[in-house]
Amino acid sequence: METKIKLFRRIRGITQEELGNAVGVTRQTINALENARYNPSLLLAYRITKELGLNSIEDVFIFDEGDLK
Repeated sequence: METKIKLFRRIRGITQEELGNAVGVTRQTINALENARYNPSLLLAYRITKELGLNSIEDVFIFDEGDLK
């Protein structure tokens, strides 16, 4: 699943490690999310969205119906 985590993280001026610590995961997990190597749980997606100061998960995560296959 593609994301805009890196874009919004850079706008906020926070590192992968800082975001990971804030939402309860490792820097490696944030890196995997940014590089579309890992799909988050709904709870993690929500936490990341809120930590980045956004209201909608769809602002951060780009859902493609092909991800369901």
